[in-house]
Amino acid sequence: MKNKVLRKLFITDNAQTTMIIRLMVGMVFLSEGIQKFLFPALRGAGRFEEIGLPNPEFLGSFVGAIEIVSGVLILLGLATRFAVIPTLVIMLVAISTTKIDILLQKGIWEMFHAARTDWSMLLGSFFLMARGGGSLSFDILIFKKWQRPD
Repeated sequence: MKNKVLRKLFITDNAQTTMIIRLMVGMVFLSEGIQKFLFPALRGAGRFEEIGLPNPEFLGSFVGAIEIVSGVLILLGLATRFAVIPTLVIMLVAISTTKIDILLQKGIWEMFHAARTDWSMLLGSFFLMARGGGSLSFDILIFKKWQRPD
């Protein structure tokens, strides 16, 4: 049973296109996480306070750290499916706390414009949840015996 669950978590395809999505999603989350520490008033605690989230000092650092760790794991393709779980949550919270107001106040086209990166990261994370880390990932190297044949 335990081996079966682990196998489902780490099995991946060997597609290079999956690697491209992994690099895009991982780099954006790594960059955004670092910026929450470099520019806390703009990207971290200050931004969280501005949108009314509770305990913004803690939350800014916590989310920044999660984005950094998830971003690095995704970039490496290590435990990719596990690493995208927090990114899915982060993107759903980001969309619900910041983009719904834009939709209600300025309309659908302003919301689509403002949410373009959010939607890309959300859909990229869902893609990686479905496919795994792809080629040149640690998932495929470490768990070679479990991988799908091409």
